Amino acid sequence: MNFPSLSDVDLAGKRVFIRADFNVPLNADGSLSDDTRIRAALPGILACREAGAAIMITSHLGRPREGALAPGDSLAPVAESLGSLLGRPVPLVRNWVDGDFPLAAGDVVLLENCRGNHGEKANDPSLAARIARFVDVYVNDAFGAAHRRECTLHALALAAPVACAGPLMTSELDALGRALARPARPLAAIVAGSKVSTKLEMLESLAEQVDVLVLGGGIANTFLAARGHEVGNSLHESRLLAAAGTVERRLAARGGLVWLPEDVVVADRLAADAASRVVSVDDVGKREMILDIGPDARASLAATLARAGSIVWNGPVGVFELDTFAAGTRALATAVAASPAYSIAGGGDTLAAIAHFGVADRIDYISTGGGAFLAFLEGRKLPALEALESRTQPGAPLVTHRAALEIAPA
Repeated sequence: MNFPSLSDVDLAGKRVFIRADFNVPLNADGSLSDDTRIRAALPGILACREAGAAIMITSHLGRPREGALAPGDSLAPVAESLGSLLGRPVPLVRNWVDGDFPLAAGDVVLLENCRGNHGEKANDPSLAARIARFVDVYVNDAFGAAHRRECTLHALALAAPVACAGPLMTSELDALGRALARPARPLAAIVAGSKVSTKLEMLESLAEQVDVLVLGGGIANTFLAARGHEVGNSLHESRLLAAAGTVERRLAARGGLVWLPEDVVVADRLAADAASRVVSVDDVGKREMILDIGPDARASLAATLARAGSIVWNGPVGVFELDTFAAGTRALATAVAASPAYSIAGGGDTLAAIAHFGVADRIDYISTGGGAFLAFLEGRKLPALEALESRTQPGAPLVTHRAALEIAPA
C-alpha cells in the first residue's frame, strides 16, 4: 500500500487532525472499563506534540443519533483518561465543525463524538470541506474503523491539504502484511465463530492464501456436517454445507487442508452445570451439542501450530467463558503462544480469550481492529486506506504547500 505515514510529513507549527479509534467499552456508570485503544493512540499523539504541532483528535463512540448526542454518547470519559495518560488536561470541544476553538502549538484537544455531526455517517463531502478549512494535516490512526466509509475516515482524507497514516495504522498494516502478503510458510489461519454466513467471504479468501485453515465453533460444526458427520443440536448452518465443501475443495486443490477436530466435548445443553462427555466426531448424539474440542484434537492442533511459520488467529474453538468448555481454547491460546511462528490475533472474542488465558505477551501482534481486521482477512478494500492511497497517485505531491495557520507557542 502506497501512502505517506506521519513520519513523512512536516508537522512543525501545523494544526493536525487525528482520527483515532476511541470506541472504547464503558461501565454501567459511564466510566471507562478498558483504555487499550487510548494507549495504542499515544505514539501518534506524542510524535505530533514533539514536532511542535497543535493537535485535534476525534473518534466515534457507539451509535448516537446525528445532531442529538445523549450524555452516554460523549467522549468525556476518554478525555479524562487521555489527560491522565498525557499528564495534562485534555479539553473536550463540542460543536467543533467550524473550528471555533482556541488551539496553540503543543495543545491537545478532543473533539466530541464525530458521529454526532450531521453528514458523518453519510460521508458528506460538504462536512469534510468545512472541517478541512481549519486542518493542515489529517492523520488517520484508526485502523479499527478503516472499513467504514464515513466523513472523518474517508471524505476528510480527500479534502484535507495533507493526509497520512498514523503509527498505529502503519503498524497494523505492517503486521497484517507480514502475516498475509509475505508470510513465512506454512501459513495457518484460525477462524472460529458461530456462523459460516458471516465469515464466508473470509473463508473463501483465505482458501486462496493459507496452507492450513483451522476451524472452530459453529463454523467447524458446519464443515463437519458437510463431511457427513452427525452434529446433533450443535450450532451450524445446514444451508451452507455446499459452500463449506467448496471452500475445502478449493484449499485442497492448492495442496492445503482444513483442520477439524477428531474428538469433541458434547452436552445436552449450554450451561455451566451441564453434564458433558468426550466423543469421537463419529459419535455425536442427535440431541447433543458440540461445545468444545476434545483432548486428541487439542494435541493435534498444538502439533499443527508448532509446525507453522505464520499464524493468523480469529476466534475461540469452544465456549471458553464456561470452565467446562474452556480446555480447547486454552490449548489453542497456549499453542499459538508457544509456536515459533509469527502470530497475529484480532477480533473481540479472540482478545478476550488472550486476556483470559494470559498469553498476550507471547503473541507477536494483537490487532486493535475488529471489523477492519475481519474485512482485511476477507480481502475487501478498506475505504480509509483507499482515500489515503488516492492522495499519492502519480503526479500528486506528497506534501502540499498551503501556508500553515499561525499557531502561538505554548
